[in-house]
Amino acid sequence: MRVEFDEDTCIGMYQCVAEWDAFEEDKSKGKATLEGSEEVDDGVFARDVPDDAELDAKFAARTCPVDAITIYDDDGEQLIP
Repeated sequence: MRVEFDEDTCIGMYQCVAEWDAFEEDKSKGKATLEGSEEVDDGVFARDVPDDAELDAKFAARTCPVDAITIYDDDGEQLIP
């Protein structure tokens, strides 16, 4: 499973931070950040999701009020949002 996070879309509600510890608050930017990720496109960060964190990653994506988090399965199929 893979997660992509669009930092430009993020509005800093930090609901993802409460759901998965891979997301952290960046008060200086007023946005969340995705720990351990790499920038794959302008403002879009991605990383693999460990097996034991899949449920947390899905909850983080579902709670994002602006759909800045997208979850893909191992075949590249979009699961969430």
